[in-house]
Amino acid sequence: MSDAAAASRPINPVDVSADALYVEDSWRAPFAKLRAEMPVSWCPESPFGPYWSVVTHDLVQEVELHPEVFSSSWDKGNITIADAVNGQEFPNFIAQDPPVHTAQRKVIAPAFSPSQMIKLDKLVRERTAMLIDGLPLGETFDWVERVSIPQTLGMLCILFDMPFEEWRDIKRWSDWASGVSADNLNEAYQMQFLEQMGEMLARFDRELEDRRTKPPSDDLLSRMVHSEAMGNMEAIERIANIALLIVGGNDTTRNSMSALVEAFDRYPDQLERLRTDPALIPNAAQEIVRWQSPVTHMRRTALADTELGGQTIRKGEKVVMWYISANRDERVFPDAERFDVGRDNARRHLGFGHGIHRCVGAKLAEAQLACVIEEIVKRRIRVVPQGAPTRLASPFLHGFTVMPVTIVQE
Repeated sequence: MSDAAAASRPINPVDVSADALYVEDSWRAPFAKLRAEMPVSWCPESPFGPYWSVVTHDLVQEVELHPEVFSSSWDKGNITIADAVNGQEFPNFIAQDPPVHTAQRKVIAPAFSPSQMIKLDKLVRERTAMLIDGLPLGETFDWVERVSIPQTLGMLCILFDMPFEEWRDIKRWSDWASGVSADNLNEAYQMQFLEQMGEMLARFDRELEDRRTKPPSDDLLSRMVHSEAMGNMEAIERIANIALLIVGGNDTTRNSMSALVEAFDRYPDQLERLRTDPALIPNAAQEIVRWQSPVTHMRRTALADTELGGQTIRKGEKVVMWYISANRDERVFPDAERFDVGRDNARRHLGFGHGIHRCVGAKLAEAQLACVIEEIVKRRIRVVPQGAPTRLASPFLHGFTVMPVTIVQE
């Protein structure tokens, strides 16, 4: 790139990939400034290298809808701001372009079909009621540990047809697989990452071989081994796709479920509104995904020189779509900072992505969130924070590691 071309680019004054923005919950102002002044901006230096930021709802959608220009493929870059997953190639099905992405997604999608969702919804309801039944009244406990994690990982164990007792291992592997942070860009971390992924593969390979010897069934592992598109994957592909299913199946829902506590605490009138009108609960589940944006960003790589938002993006450059900003775009979501369970366009959020890569398990995530909201509403309980939560140090997943609360009966 010429010096003149570089000088003409709008330079982002803040490296929005910095962990501190999310740990300190101070990301709103930098993104608001970008949306107003430079919706497509260039960061020439960061721990992850140079990158473009796309921060408005319309332009994020534009990137998502043109996979022929903006590639997701692992061999062109990655789907996160990091150039690889902890230094490793990670060819899972969302880090692919058509036709490979299309074929592999078709293997997983039937697990969330309308008929399957009827079965899963019943299990979600039973599991949610059981978890809420087990919570103490008037005692401080960690909502992440007691509700968000066991709810989402429990459903994941059901999808895999694996014992729930293994949830701690699955959570650990999920945390390693999704660990995007400048602090992780070192050899020691990468060696531990490989060790954890090796353990995960060994455990899941036993399950995959078990399914291979049995007739096809509804669980995700059976669907994989009995399919042409995913039945004979190399070891690194198996690692990558299992990691994707684990991270996608629990992290995003887990973090939105934790955000419910914060949202109802900041906007207590919205809980009262749901008590008055429970028909709004499904919409509230959409709104919490918009409000929290559990996936902070996704990344694409330009396959050719192209124009976006008045800027020239060069072939091979990294383009980061900041969902957390697009979901606060006031032109689409008036009074966007407010958590509004009656928001008439909450479903327009980009929290699950958009286009061909929209989250395949979105309906299950929505069902889990709606069931937790429903239990809180019908039991007339209030979940009260006891001190500030601990926020995840990552520019990729927007979430919580600890959230101390008490439950008050009203």
